[in-house]
Amino acid sequence: MPYNRIKWLILSIPTITIALWEYVRHAFLLPYISMDLGNLLAPVIVLLVTVTFVRMLMRRLEQVHESLQQERALKAGLMEREQLARELHDGISQSLFLLSVKLDRLEQETAGGQAAKTVSQLRSTVRHVYEDVRQSIASLRKEPAVADVQWMQAVKQMADDLALIGLQVEVDWRLPDAALTNKEKVELLAIIREAMFNVQKHARASRLKVRAAEAEDGGFRCTVTDNGTGTEQAELEAMGRYGVRMMMDRAAVMGWRLVIAPASGEDGMNGLMVEVAKEGKRK
Repeated sequence: MPYNRIKWLILSIPTITIALWEYVRHAFLLPYISMDLGNLLAPVIVLLVTVTFVRMLMRRLEQVHESLQQERALKAGLMEREQLARELHDGISQSLFLLSVKLDRLEQETAGGQAAKTVSQLRSTVRHVYEDVRQSIASLRKEPAVADVQWMQAVKQMADDLALIGLQVEVDWRLPDAALTNKEKVELLAIIREAMFNVQKHARASRLKVRAAEAEDGGFRCTVTDNGTGTEQAELEAMGRYGVRMMMDRAAVMGWRLVIAPASGEDGMNGLMVEVAKEGKRK
């Protein structure tokens, strides 16, 4: 029901109710109900009808208002993401591409020797960063998951994307949509996405498993494990690992526990495990 119609119904229900009551009373009930009793019953009937219907309309009005607020926030977020994607494309992405071209030319001019080897390494690094930027632009231009969509489909879509490059991904998702707020869904999805693409970029893994389930105390536990090479804790905490720092920052802001450690080896997953857990309030 449209927002304006709900407002007009809320305003008009008392008037409509008293008008209907007066018509029924004078047309049908006048021989049975005195004027004094009718006048006494009028405000009672108006109150009962108003409380019954207006409360339902107010709840509906709140839902519509919340939906409008979500749509405005989503639109603003999409505009910001599109602006950021455009700036990345017009600035960093194009600069990296030109730098890669110049390195190709420099490599041809310095054929052979240590200089050529260094240039080749630089070119490989620049191209890797360039692909990361392009991936970031593509991610920014994808519509983020929202509350009225089965947002776990975004996780499955990422799994399908990784499967296209030969990574076997298994998703065991038992976390209901209603278990998380909109903000929690956005932050958890960002952490899962970063963990999954880190596996693709760094772990040299062939299998990846994503698990999520609701805890008995009302919280949740989500893990991303792989069968890759793993890594040392010191390397994970290195300043260059911006993705790991991003996951830690997001988890800290939400009050979640984030653990990055060697996997247990269950189902052959003996690489790395990223675990996000929220402690519930029910005991």
